[in-house]
Amino acid sequence: MAATSSSAAVALASLPFPASTSYSRVSARSLRSTRSPRVPTIRCSSASPNLSSGAPAPAPAKPQIELEFVGPKPEADGSYPVDRAAAASGEKLLRDVMNENKIELYAAYGKVMNCGGGGSCGTCIVEILDGKEVLNERTNTENRYLKKKPESWRLACQTIVGNKENSGKVVVQRLPQWKK
Repeated sequence: MAATSSSAAVALASLPFPASTSYSRVSARSLRSTRSPRVPTIRCSSASPNLSSGAPAPAPAKPQIELEFVGPKPEADGSYPVDRAAAASGEKLLRDVMNENKIELYAAYGKVMNCGGGGSCGTCIVEILDGKEVLNERTNTENRYLKKKPESWRLACQTIVGNKENSGKVVVQRLPQWKK
């Protein structure tokens, strides 16, 4: 144990701290006797000796989820309209991604009478055609509301896109109001 702590002390002593930083010891007695103890600030110029001075470390790229939203009704030529969007994995609800990208989620009734993302109205039901494994599991709210619906149906307000580690593609079918 003593060898470990002495090697840790040597490692700490060899770190390149700026000369202008002052260090002081604060005892438990001095903390009790003063109302606002002064806590020393330690600033380190870089975490790794391999980084060049002045250049910030590049942030690791967040995994992205590609989303395709298939419209509820076919166009005149028989094809379904498709809207595309992308979101950082694990950071947004499907409903929020659709609203931010101005993709229609609600039918006429749902635009007026939705619960605002609470999972209690069912106006944001969508069908996941592909990429179910990229989304979170059904929540208790979804299980309660969608218990007699197909497993591919989800509430957009309860569906988290990704899990911060995965990436992939999800294809979502917006359901017409009469089907919900």
